[in-house]
Amino acid sequence: MLINEISFDPSAVTGLAIIIASVGILVVFLVLTILYLVYYIIPKIININIRKKLKKAGRHIDESKDLHIESDVNAAISLALYMYLNEIHDEESDVITIKQANRSYTPWSSKIYSTNPYHRFPQK
Repeated sequence: MLINEISFDPSAVTGLAIIIASVGILVVFLVLTILYLVYYIIPKIININIRKKLKKAGRHIDESKDLHIESDVNAAISLALYMYLNEIHDEESDVITIKQANRSYTPWSSKIYSTNPYHRFPQK
């Protein structure tokens, strides 16, 4: 069996391999931590900007109230925008017309037949 033939040799692990593996793992966890913080902080920043805009408009909202929009509302808004933007696009006939254009003879058009004898069309 092939699985039984696979073995791990700890003497083959060098210091450089340990450093590379450690740096790789550290980078992955660092990026995951940064992404978590970004996704955690962005809604709070958006909430602060909305509160500032509402204060400029003269509407005061209680600080304890969350201005978060629910996911169903976001889905409905995005669906409505998608449908509206698709209606703006003009309807097309979906008909493709192919016309063969007659071209005059040039020496360049017959060069392909003389390059390789296997590509020649059979003579009638």
